[in-house]
Amino acid sequence: MPTFNTVLIDKDPQHPRIARLVLNRPEKLNAIGNTTPADIRHAVEWAQAEDEVHVIVVEGAGRAFCAGYDLGEYAEGKAKDGTADHPCRQEKTPWDPMLDYAAMKGNTEDFMSLWRCTKPTIAKVHGYAVAGGSDIALCCDLLVMAEDAKIGYMPTRVWGCPTTAMWTYRLGALRAKQLMFTGDTIDGTQAAEWGLANFAVPAEELDAATLKLAERIAGVPRSHLMMHKLVVNQVWLSMGLEQSQMFATVFDGITRHNPEGMWFRRQAEVEGFKSAVAWRDSGRPIPEGDEARALVAELEARAASAPQR
Repeated sequence: MPTFNTVLIDKDPQHPRIARLVLNRPEKLNAIGNTTPADIRHAVEWAQAEDEVHVIVVEGAGRAFCAGYDLGEYAEGKAKDGTADHPCRQEKTPWDPMLDYAAMKGNTEDFMSLWRCTKPTIAKVHGYAVAGGSDIALCCDLLVMAEDAKIGYMPTRVWGCPTTAMWTYRLGALRAKQLMFTGDTIDGTQAAEWGLANFAVPAEELDAATLKLAERIAGVPRSHLMMHKLVVNQVWLSMGLEQSQMFATVFDGITRHNPEGMWFRRQAEVEGFKSAVAWRDSGRPIPEGDEARALVAELEARAASAPQR
């Protein structure tokens, strides 16, 4: 079997028509690291090439499906002397939006391999599928959720725009706007009621329910699955999915480099990402405009005067 840094892929030992793609950073709630998007794409490519595989189940090791991007890598850190800026965390002024776009669009395309591959993909969601983790789940064709699992994109409050732009296509404008405007999460029960998840079950039944669905799909010829998936996907492409993703990915870069995004980054660097996330998710107003600029200057001054660790 192929080996990757952050995911596992193999055929289910008892059901070889089913491939199991496991997000495998359980110590970090499967947070997305630098290699995770490409690891997912390469794992999908392996399953795509295996004739015996008819369906791919995507799941998370440990306590969660995926808790989003690893803020320890993306928010707290700063480029060291002699090292290049991360494209998504540029410290040079003015920042280059196209460098950011190229990096994040690459991640989006990697996640979308789950959507574009000819074999159905099922996200089996327990714990959390939030922020970038919800992008991964929503790029799958089907979702099965534990009733108490949480899904949402909290960084819409500050420092993020979902680059896959899947929320509108999965929920419609009204409910997508509700979640994007608030950054709220919903549980599996509500996700099923809204039509975001195919169904939700008690956590202890999640494995069995997902396997039952996967087995049912796996009995259909690959060619039929491919045709049906292409037809449904074409509807979304005709509705402008690729253009939506282009705008969303550009806007995601802006959210990380405008005054509000720079405040969030500096808050994370000086006070730790838990402090920044707690402020973001509490409902407390996010500093904006000149207020955010003033706080950025204050935080940068504190960072400059702090003893070097």
